[in-house]
Amino acid sequence: MELTHATIEDVDAVVDCWVALATDQRTHGSRLAVDENREAIADTIARHVVMSELIVARGGSTTAGNDDIVGFVMFTIHRGTYTQTERVGTIVDLFVRPAARNSGVGSDLLAAAETDLVDRGADTLSLEVLAENAAARRFYRRQGYTPHRIELTKSIENDTHSKANE
Repeated sequence: MELTHATIEDVDAVVDCWVALATDQRTHGSRLAVDENREAIADTIARHVVMSELIVARGGSTTAGNDDIVGFVMFTIHRGTYTQTERVGTIVDLFVRPAARNSGVGSDLLAAAETDLVDRGADTLSLEVLAENAAARRFYRRQGYTPHRIELTKSIENDTHSKANE
């Protein structure tokens, strides 16, 4: 397996990986629409490629197709509205094709992104994981990540009566 910064020629293959990631995340409660976001994610991926904020894993022991990309990690230095006390490096997305999982690809991709973020001045690293994705939460815990902030949601059920009818 080889890890390299992605190039513009990799964008379509990484978009395909992202679609697989987003599709899988739907099974864990993600509200993210998949096909409707293909163009937006292609633009986002291209920006991360230009900024050298996307690393791909090629090869390995699997035949993955898509230019032999078996996984990717997209990351950035957080640039929010508010000034923070630490410079935060954010792992935006991490994906490994199912056939290449449990072989160290995810750990290698994450380590490469962490190194890159630290080299860019990050003091703290962060990422998000869906609460229902127990396997991902276990993986990140093994990599040293602990909960920092928890998002709570409440579903509003639509029914046939409205407040006007109450």
